[in-house]
Amino acid sequence: MKSAPTIVSTATAVPAHSATQGEVKDRVRAVLPLSPRRLEATMELFDHAAVERRFSVEPVERLGQPRGLGEVQERYRENAILLGRQVAAEALARAGVEPRQVDLLITVSCTGIMIPSLDAHLCNDLGFRTDVRRLPITALGCSGGAAALARAHDFLIGFPEARVLVVAVELPSLSLQRADLSLANLVSTALFGDGAAAALLDGGGANSPGGVRILETLSHLFPQTAYALGFDLKDDGFHSVLSKDVPALIKAEIARLVRVLADRRGLRRQDLTAFVLHPGGRKILAFIEEELGLTRDDTQPSWDVLRGFGNQSSASVLFVLHEWLTKRRPAPAAHGILAAFGPGLSTELLLLGWS
Repeated sequence: MKSAPTIVSTATAVPAHSATQGEVKDRVRAVLPLSPRRLEATMELFDHAAVERRFSVEPVERLGQPRGLGEVQERYRENAILLGRQVAAEALARAGVEPRQVDLLITVSCTGIMIPSLDAHLCNDLGFRTDVRRLPITALGCSGGAAALARAHDFLIGFPEARVLVVAVELPSLSLQRADLSLANLVSTALFGDGAAAALLDGGGANSPGGVRILETLSHLFPQTAYALGFDLKDDGFHSVLSKDVPALIKAEIARLVRVLADRRGLRRQDLTAFVLHPGGRKILAFIEEELGLTRDDTQPSWDVLRGFGNQSSASVLFVLHEWLTKRRPAPAAHGILAAFGPGLSTELLLLGWS
């Protein structure tokens, strides 16, 4: 079988603190000044989010604590480096690869700002070569993890003997705004959790230990949808921007985009048996199932990640990929789709092949 850029290993990590959805609801009741009617509606929103537990860098008792942007970014920097170092080292160890053997380091995060970026800190801490190429991706939101895999694929097409390490770290728990009573902030509070994930890729040549191959990639920007998803950066940190239109916008295009991508390799929808889907929320997953004719069994890893970790932005799809690689590996020669969605509104799709 012809070689292709290959995902060799993955790793995931979460912070030390966790909270059930019920515990987060209790905190929201305590800190958000909602009217009784809005509070009841908000609690129903939490109950229907399909999230049971989230992890965070601080205990739930500190969720929504007022603080300035400087303090938020300091907490972000400290914990992003810690979690990024952990998953990077684990992904490399699982593949038997030393940091000095990595040729491109891609770091992904949209929930904080660091200059120097996370990759520079990882290079110093873990011992990457001084000439390692670095690519920090900071503004692609939940699609960032998939986009990083796609850009790693592009690099490895040009440099098939190289290795690429992708590291995604997201800490959205630091962005709960107790004075922001918008629906976007409430939905984000019901969904998002902290976490980090990494993936090591190589060119898939004769010396590759094997894994899942990336056969094709597709980026799509939904026209005139910049309003639908993102962050506003204010004095007290990030404020969520989230339109109720997002699930319907994705639903309208996802089946066509999957057909376009599969057709590049002469495949049909029925030839696809693995679906590594970003768990952006209950409605998004349900709409994708409907449009692609999937059963819950087809998408169970995505639901499992949503239930156990919440939406971890760019790291989420890598968590789902980790589930597919470690717990539910498809049969040899199977094909599948990896998909994630982010601001723009945009999507990143990858056609995968199992060896």
